[in-house]
Amino acid sequence: MDVMEHFRPAHSRLVAVDSDGCALDSMEVKQRRCFIPALIDAWGLHDVEAAVWEVAAFVNLYSRWRGANRFVALAKTFELLSRRAVREAGVTLPEMAPLRRWLAAELAPSNRTLAAVCDDGLAPVGDDCATLASVLAWSREVNCRVERLAADVSPFPAVGASLSRLAAVADVVVISATPAEALAREWSRTGLSRHVRWIAGQEAGGKASLLRGLSGRYAAGCAMMVGDAPGDWQAAREAGMLFWPICPGAEDASWRRLVPAGLERFCAGTFAGAFEASAVEEFLAGLPEAPPWGDGL
Repeated sequence: MDVMEHFRPAHSRLVAVDSDGCALDSMEVKQRRCFIPALIDAWGLHDVEAAVWEVAAFVNLYSRWRGANRFVALAKTFELLSRRAVREAGVTLPEMAPLRRWLAAELAPSNRTLAAVCDDGLAPVGDDCATLASVLAWSREVNCRVERLAADVSPFPAVGASLSRLAAVADVVVISATPAEALAREWSRTGLSRHVRWIAGQEAGGKASLLRGLSGRYAAGCAMMVGDAPGDWQAAREAGMLFWPICPGAEDASWRRLVPAGLERFCAGTFAGAFEASAVEEFLAGLPEAPPWGDGL
């Protein structure tokens, strides 16, 4: 069943919530235990491990690409890493042009859509096929490590009570770039799933398209996205939704400011304007686009 097609509002308002780094304190854990070590192992980058850690952590945690789809973030990581002096260490980076071409053509990048290209024999032969197969193997390994090494993630302290308050007046849904299987497992284990009407992972499509499909069922000013990444803000803007940022490093304070103060404004129709703009400005100022390093290791 297409849940999006059959979704019907139960309230007059909608609140879409991201998962990793927004509701769950899981961004640092997953990147440091799973994503980055798997990247180093998959492409044999141990001789430039320090550079990989710095670049990958910047992209995934501390920059404007925070929270991006894993394949988009991987392409950006290798793009920035190629500017480092890794050749001096005798390391040749993989050519990621095939990944970039796939991303340019694929509206919903996920293991499933990549597997349709690789496993089903739809990928071009040669380098493209090999590159995409290595990316898929890395992504599958990440999922295995997340299930094994990051099963202990918990919500930020204020999230449970905040979602309960939000769910009393709005339809709360989860819109995330995390695989659906992991989302279901994590939101069920932490007890947060009881507050939400729908959980959509990367397989459901891009955030902007999902938000557009949902927000069109509510009146203007009655749909809001809560997220911790610039991509969440951009997706909300494209969908004509309000946005509330969960600032990295100040997650609990962000939730406590949203509920009750932001929720009261949301219900009163006074959320847009200076209140929202000030929060977004503070949020974006903490996530730079330009990396802090020079050209060397």
